[in-house]
Amino acid sequence: MVRRYGIDSKGVRRFFRFYELLWLPGKKGLTHYRLTPVQTFQFASVFAFRRADGRRVVRECVLYVPRKFSKTTGTAAFALHDLFFGDDNAEIYIGANSQDQARKCFDVVRGAVGKLDTRGRRFYINREEIRPRARNSRQAFAQCLTANARTKDGLNASTVIMDEFSQARDSELLTVLTTSMGVREEPLTVIITTASDVFDGPFYAMLQGYKEVLLGGIEDDTLFAHLFEPDIDDKEDDPATWAKVHPHLGVTIQPDYYEKEYTKAQRNGAEAMLAFRTKLLNVYAENEKQSWIPAAKAREVARKATVEGIVGKPEAMAAIDLSVRGDFSAVTVGFYDRQHNSFGYITDYFFPEGALSGHVNERLYRKWASEGYLRLLPGEVIDYNLIVEHVLKIADKTNLMRIGYDSYKARDVVNMLATIGGADSVVGVSQTKGNFNAAVESFEHGIWTGKIWINDNPINYYCFGNAILVEDNMENKKPEKRVETQRIDGVITMLMCHRLFLDEVQ
Repeated sequence: MVRRYGIDSKGVRRFFRFYELLWLPGKKGLTHYRLTPVQTFQFASVFAFRRADGRRVVRECVLYVPRKFSKTTGTAAFALHDLFFGDDNAEIYIGANSQDQARKCFDVVRGAVGKLDTRGRRFYINREEIRPRARNSRQAFAQCLTANARTKDGLNASTVIMDEFSQARDSELLTVLTTSMGVREEPLTVIITTASDVFDGPFYAMLQGYKEVLLGGIEDDTLFAHLFEPDIDDKEDDPATWAKVHPHLGVTIQPDYYEKEYTKAQRNGAEAMLAFRTKLLNVYAENEKQSWIPAAKAREVARKATVEGIVGKPEAMAAIDLSVRGDFSAVTVGFYDRQHNSFGYITDYFFPEGALSGHVNERLYRKWASEGYLRLLPGEVIDYNLIVEHVLKIADKTNLMRIGYDSYKARDVVNMLATIGGADSVVGVSQTKGNFNAAVESFEHGIWTGKIWINDNPINYYCFGNAILVEDNMENKKPEKRVETQRIDGVITMLMCHRLFLDEVQ
């Protein structure tokens, strides 16, 4: 970046001086702060680089750091800088997943403005808005926003700050705000967040894209992303790991804070350990006590495999779980290796392209589709003929013994599937807990003993992360969705295949 654009050192130093003159919250009330080394790097990375026409290069800043980094307080400086020195009609919006979270950052902005304008001569300040009093002066204003994004059309944002975005279930508010920035010459979107257990939210998918940029797979100078998390082989109880993930250890938090919190997490169980991993180690994690097979474990047993890559016509079972419009359909093909007494499962996912626009998971599904993990089918609803074509491909590559389907669904495709190998090959699989119980126990044992592998597809991990076990009064078990809006289709089709194998052995 330096070689490409040079450095606007004057502008950077001006911002540094501005920051250190601000009144920001501290232990004993409002106070001034000196910038830390990591903060100087972050702010300089945003303000240092300018194009030939003088406009700022960086338009998006992502700070993915653990709790107690002082990210909310520091990020308020972006809003204050635009309020005082940006366009005369600058519009600064601070949003979050909840009203309380959005107000945390806005209150920092409000406090700083109030301290500088103690008599309220220049600004009108309330809990959700800061506006200029004199009509002939700058008309820049700042506002605190939360949900109900449909009411926010017609804005003209210059700076957008989204706090704790990893908790968001959708990107509607962020999309409304960022798409309003088109007329701004130097718009800035700032996303500040710590990790969470919301794998199906928009930020988890976005995080993978940020990593691609940092690793050189995608070139995007308009993005500055600063991501703090352990490496794959770092131990979670190692002080060196704690120092790596939290650059303000010993600055904004006490040096022994991590040691105390880790000891407490070990003592207090799964919920406490989940909080330690997500909020202090800054890694996406799920509650292993609630999950049937954690997404992390599913990743461990994954291998590269596709239907197109099947060789040797192995004996196989297939299962389908169909949707109509609202979400994806899943097709799994399973194999049994008699020599090693092991199973393998390849699952493919399908979604009607016409149903993507406005879908709660649109951004995530489009990312999966662009990477080849989700197959978009033409039309507003699933074309079952294309699902049947995929099963025909499976039948051509394997010795397909059975095709399982949900007895309460897909009756209109049974006749099409029956043409593959006769009506006897197409069997309904009861979705009761009693019918699933043996498959659940056998599948779980296979996963934890290394006797089952699945294909490497993030939708598989998403489905496993959403699945919890539910028992009936006879202690029969079956996975169900943790939350109604989540999907576990791939888990169900794998278990349907496994049930067919168990029936064949019996």
